[in-house]
Amino acid sequence: MKIAIEEGRKAVAKSGDNPPVGCVLVQDGVLVARGHTDSPGKAHAEAMAISQLSVGMSNVIAFVTLEPCSFSGRTPSCAQALIDAGISEVYVGIIDPDPRNNGKGIDKLGAAGIRVHVGIMGKEISEELEAYLGRAP
Repeated sequence: MKIAIEEGRKAVAKSGDNPPVGCVLVQDGVLVARGHTDSPGKAHAEAMAISQLSVGMSNVIAFVTLEPCSFSGRTPSCAQALIDAGISEVYVGIIDPDPRNNGKGIDKLGAAGIRVHVGIMGKEISEELEAYLGRAP
């Protein structure tokens, strides 16, 4: 998760009104992809990381600083992207307080059979994202 936090910091200058989220994908203990929130309307952290995966990769675990979005807006649902990519397990730093999400991304992943763990380095991530959380959608 520390690497995902570092990855999210790369997004601070360009994420606009989106939280600067970081995501890393790990397979068999090896980091295989990383991503961060791009400028508004472009890839979120999960989509950026997933785009780096090779076809047919299995047993990939995601570490994401903020709950993957369950809804589509300017970009598709990140929770759905993780499901479609065949991610087997997701570690989430904190729940997204945005009322359009707020646990719905976690529920969507769980309903798809993905093991989800919430609260990994939550205090640190909350401090990092404090200025972005609670903004009106």
